[in-house]
Amino acid sequence: MEKIEFVFDTQMLVEGEGIPADEIREHLEQTPPGDSLLVVGDEELLRIHFHTNEPWEVMKYLSQFGTIYDVVIENMQKQSEVFGKQ
Repeated sequence: MEKIEFVFDTQMLVEGEGIPADEIREHLEQTPPGDSLLVVGDEELLRIHFHTNEPWEVMKYLSQFGTIYDVVIENMQKQSEVFGKQ
């Protein structure tokens, strides 16, 4: 079974006022380590999609910009192992 470098598929919405999408994108490109980053939306509502091994760091960082909801954190390594056996 192939080992996945960034295990957690991390998705969430952030709702607030004056959310700096470009600043968030630049920050998440640097830390925590990850890939497949998407930051989509406007100053009031952003959707974040990110593969990382530290989803709690993403949530902690984003919490300063507003309310976080519709959080989905999936362990892609575990999914690969379970569905690879079928």
